[in-house]
Amino acid sequence: MAGVGSESVGPGAAAVSDRVWTLPNILSASRLVGVPVFLWAILAHHDAVALVTLALSGVTDYLDGKIARHYGLVSRLGALLDPVADRLYIATTLFGLAWREIIPWWLVAALLGREVVVGLGLLAIRRYGQVGLPVHFIGKAATFSLLYAFPLLLLGDGTSTFAHIALPMGWGFAWWGTVLYWVAGVMYLVQARRFAVQARAALVGA
Repeated sequence: MAGVGSESVGPGAAAVSDRVWTLPNILSASRLVGVPVFLWAILAHHDAVALVTLALSGVTDYLDGKIARHYGLVSRLGALLDPVADRLYIATTLFGLAWREIIPWWLVAALLGREVVVGLGLLAIRRYGQVGLPVHFIGKAATFSLLYAFPLLLLGDGTSTFAHIALPMGWGFAWWGTVLYWVAGVMYLVQARRFAVQARAALVGA
């Protein structure tokens, strides 16, 4: 998953189009359709379906961003759909894995807590007309790490030799992704504060 939730492209970011029916947007929308399928599969212990859905989500996430940048199809709708799909997959995966006791609930709280903190920061700058913040590399790296972690942790839920290999790899990605997720969150808050200061200065100057 490439985006970082509400930190979408804002007024200060590169120019984007208002087009709706583009291939990247269709790919992002297909990922949204896959969210309830994934949640049903993981709660019903249909792990193969859950893993395939996650894999398809990762592939389409990579493709929509690649196609959008390469062919100049970046759009405002895509900037919203992509991170929303990311957030929904992360939230449903966390819930499903915790419900099945594959991960502890404190990890769920740590990751969702970051969302709350960043969300409050984004709400604070909406009064200045900033809808979101541009996604940066650390945020993308955090999301990718977590989305490697989740299927590995799911595969590690067993007693086979493969499960014993997948489990530590999954936790490695989970720890790295969690740390990067919070680092990215702090960076977004710094960006939000900088924008608020500039916006207030502009209002005073006007």
